[in-house]
This record gives sequence, C-alpha cells and structure tokens, in this order.
Amino acid sequence: MFFVPPVRRHSLADQVAEALLERIRSGEWALGAKLPAETTLGPQLGVGRSTVREAIRQLAGLGVLQTRQGAGVFVVSLDVDEDWDLVLRRVDITTVLEARISIESEAAALAAERRTPSDIRRMRSALEHRAGARSTIEELVDADLAFHRSILSASHNEILVGLFDDFTPRQRQAMVEMLRIHHEFGSDEDHGAHAQVLEAIVARDPERARALSRDDLKSLKLSLS
Repeated sequence: MFFVPPVRRHSLADQVAEALLERIRSGEWALGAKLPAETTLGPQLGVGRSTVREAIRQLAGLGVLQTRQGAGVFVVSLDVDEDWDLVLRRVDITTVLEARISIESEAAALAAERRTPSDIRRMRSALEHRAGARSTIEELVDADLAFHRSILSASHNEILVGLFDDFTPRQRQAMVEMLRIHHEFGSDEDHGAHAQVLEAIVARDPERARALSRDDLKSLKLSLS
C-alpha cells in the first residue's frame, strides 16, 4: 500500500490537495483511474472526510479530478496546467532573455524577408523615438521594447508577436531594475547595434538580421552575469 505521511495541521485542505496531486504525478493513479473513497483517503492522510472532500474540490477546479455523480472521483489529468502569467512571473530575467533570443532573432530574419514599406516606416519611427528616449530608465526601456516589437510586427507572424507581448511585462520590470543597478543606460554604442539590425532588415538580409539580433540580446544577457 502506498504510504503518505500525515499532513501537518495548517492549510490542511491545500496540503491534502498537494499530497493527492503528488500521488497522481508519481503514477499511483493512472489517467482515468478512480480514486479510493474519502473514508479510505482520510485515514491515509491523517485528516477527516470533509478535508479530503475540499481537497478533491480544489483539484477538480484545477482540472485534475472529476466527480461523477454516483460513480466516484476520477483522474482526468496527470498534472496542473500552470497559468502562463504565473510561469513568467516566477522565472528569472536570464530565462526570459534566452527565450527572446530565439524568438527575436528568427523574427528579425522573417522581417528581412517580409517587411513592407509601411513596416519600414514604423521601425524607423520606433528607432528614432528610441534615440531620443534617454531621459529616464523607464522611458528608454519602453522605447526599446517598442522598437523590438516593431520588428516582431514586421515578421508578420502572429504567434511570435503574441509571445513577445506575453514577455513584455516581465521583461520591462527586470530591465528597469537592472539598469537602476548598473547606473548606465542609453549609450550610443547600444543604439548603434539596434540601428544595424534595422539596416539588415531594410536590406533584405535575413542571415545578417538574425545574427545581429542574436548578438544584441546575447550581449544584454552577458551584462547580467
């Protein structure tokens, strides 16, 4: 028999829900399996039936369990689908930058292949705005993200744009905090690197655009180490 130690007496239903979820993750109950009755689970976990019932209700709300009238409680998912926003809030900025390197370097290459005259105007306008947005850290970060997004938009790939938009709140917060620590932002060299990416896109050079975009974000990642 699978043994689970008794649960401590604070946040009881939450802890029982976590204990049940761990048993599901470990493979004790397969997908579609029926859970033992509350009268069996309670003694195993060292809690009463009402606590087990509340824990099952929690897991049902998360889509892991399903209560079927007159039949019992069944496993309908082997884990909890984490909310994407929660994942992004938890990961560190280096992890976000690694994802941005993959997304934005490919987006820059696609933009070089697909950009339209109106895309070029928007990217140039965003770059010009970025050049003048150096009064405060927040102003620069917002202008920088707007320029990067203009490249994503020029890729004409809605999924890449959506992923970038998901990263933006976490990225903005981390960038502001990082620049405050470094006390240095908005250099001409940094702005020039962004201008080179745009030049490669305008010149329809996808390989150069990809490489320059990757190098720009990698240098940002290195500055954090």
